[in-house]
Amino acid sequence: MTDALQTVSVIVPCRNERVHIASFCADLARQTLPTGWALQVLIADGRSDDGTRELLQSLCAGDPRLQLIDNPQRIVSSGLNRAIDAARGEVIVRMDVHTAYATNYIAECLAALKATGATCVGGPWRPVGDGWPQAAIALAFQSRFGSGGAASRRLDYSGPVDTVYLGAWRREDLIRLGGFDESLVRNQDDELNLRIVRSGGVVWQSAAIRSTYTPRASFVALFRQFYQYGYWKVPVIRKHRLPASLRHLAPFVFVAGLACLTALTPWSMLARAALATVLGVYALTGLFSGAALACAPHRLRDAVGIATAITCMHLGYGIGFGHALVEVLLLRRTPGAVATRLTR
Repeated sequence: MTDALQTVSVIVPCRNERVHIASFCADLARQTLPTGWALQVLIADGRSDDGTRELLQSLCAGDPRLQLIDNPQRIVSSGLNRAIDAARGEVIVRMDVHTAYATNYIAECLAALKATGATCVGGPWRPVGDGWPQAAIALAFQSRFGSGGAASRRLDYSGPVDTVYLGAWRREDLIRLGGFDESLVRNQDDELNLRIVRSGGVVWQSAAIRSTYTPRASFVALFRQFYQYGYWKVPVIRKHRLPASLRHLAPFVFVAGLACLTALTPWSMLARAALATVLGVYALTGLFSGAALACAPHRLRDAVGIATAITCMHLGYGIGFGHALVEVLLLRRTPGAVATRLTR
């Protein structure tokens, strides 16, 4: 008599991804699972209007492992929760459309959960860009200056972290934790990991869980992305009363300091000198960080690109964080989705 297969459920949020969804599903089909495991894939579509939904219906009709889930709220957190509700797997693995995966990605998630006993496991954030400036933006994600030394950006690191890229969990743990916070348009994964750590669980990064993420292709898009991250970090801190790490406050402190010094420059020579010094040191640090990561034959161009990307990340995050603080502290208003719509 054959033992019943265990199921791993892959949950995928999706909206207007017609260009990428077929290649993503083909990537999933190449996954090699350990003996005794079966695959279920739940794609939560947020009412796409570019033909994604119709293509998904066709793909699901041709592969019984694929299932289309309706996500009328159209945001990532609600889509993930709808998929979790429909999941029948003992283990749930989150995957995103704009990421390419090693063929053993799911298998390594299962192995890490079993070996570590952690509540959540995942791999490092490994961005790969094509051409300039996307390649420079990808390298900026690996900069310790750009990321504040986050362990989740270290490709060779395995061990406890405060967050991981995407994630995998035992279904019973996700249900116990209450799933993803649907009041958050962004940072819902960071908030879940913060709940895990503060409830005594472990978030574990395994360097063997390999994927590559396609970053934004322009500096403007990168600024908007990090603006959203900064903006939606405030509701997370407000909910938990403390940030997961002090580095989450650093970009806002930097932006607020620049704003204060700039406001004082008409009346204070000291403020002008301090502003020039801060900007000069920041620019040199960014360029040196970029030069350390840049590769020949375009080392200077790439170093400038990396430094520019780091600046977009820091300023975008800091300004978004400040915007949300103004809404919460001065306007007494709960941060809302309008800021995300304005920066898409």
